[in-house]
Amino acid sequence: MAGVYGWHFEQAPHQELDAGRLLYVGIAPRYMANRTSTQNLRKRVRYHYRGNAAGSTLRLTLGCLLGLELRRVGSGKRLTFGKVGEATLSQWMAENARVCWIEHAEPWAPESELISQLDLPLNLDQNGHNAFHGRLKELRAQARQQARVLPISA
Repeated sequence: MAGVYGWHFEQAPHQELDAGRLLYVGIAPRYMANRTSTQNLRKRVRYHYRGNAAGSTLRLTLGCLLGLELRRVGSGKRLTFGKVGEATLSQWMAENARVCWIEHAEPWAPESELISQLDLPLNLDQNGHNAFHGRLKELRAQARQQARVLPISA
């Protein structure tokens, strides 16, 4: 099933954000002109809840906002919060994250519209107009920069 999903949080992930309101939208599958995606809403939402920061921009953002330490893992090219940090983030999400969704055959169409019309501070793509955009980019860049100087984690 293809569609758009939205995330809100019982506890805000950062002091500059409000709890209990829609903060992020995403889509599954993403638009790909030259091949077919195997993603669907169920797989994508599950990955956000149980995956890692290397495969989920939402997890990367939330972990950075919550002050978790981003680390290079494996060959050193992937960035995650490590085993403990990812588990901490998964637990925080289980307690605080709420997701809703709507089915849509071409979810990239309403995604652009939603990002342009709603205040979605955790979306970066297509969202330079958002008041939190610069702060979020800065926090994520700082986390990446710090990860690059730390040793590669197991």
